[in-house]
Amino acid sequence: MAENGFIWIYLIFFLIPLAKLLPRLIKKWKNKSGIMQPQYDTRYNISNETVSESYPKKSEIPSHMDSKPPSTDMSVLGELNHGTKNFDTLQKILGIDIDTLNSVLEDLENKGFMRVEHKQGLFGPKVELHLTEEGIKKLYS
Repeated sequence: MAENGFIWIYLIFFLIPLAKLLPRLIKKWKNKSGIMQPQYDTRYNISNETVSESYPKKSEIPSHMDSKPPSTDMSVLGELNHGTKNFDTLQKILGIDIDTLNSVLEDLENKGFMRVEHKQGLFGPKVELHLTEEGIKKLYS
């Protein structure tokens, strides 16, 4: 086999990668065998399972929070704050038609709540949307 002085080479090249690979293989095997773990979306706190105990009751929600749903402007500002920078991604997430989203973005830009950056990327020109300080203040006020 190997001399006694070189046994550490076998440990480095075979056992350590195997120790990192085994948990992944076991996890894949469990998922294929039908044991499904609930998956959680950390941004919106939505799970695949419906758990009624985790949501607060209507009486526990403060009165200022249940008055009306957020406006389209505030939804767009919220998504921009979460890091969405692309027009198409905003439209897919919010489910707003193109004309409405375009008018909302123009309005927000005219009010100074967001800015538009034109960049030259590897695959051509790119447009990014960013919140300004005024937009962040408006979102959290």
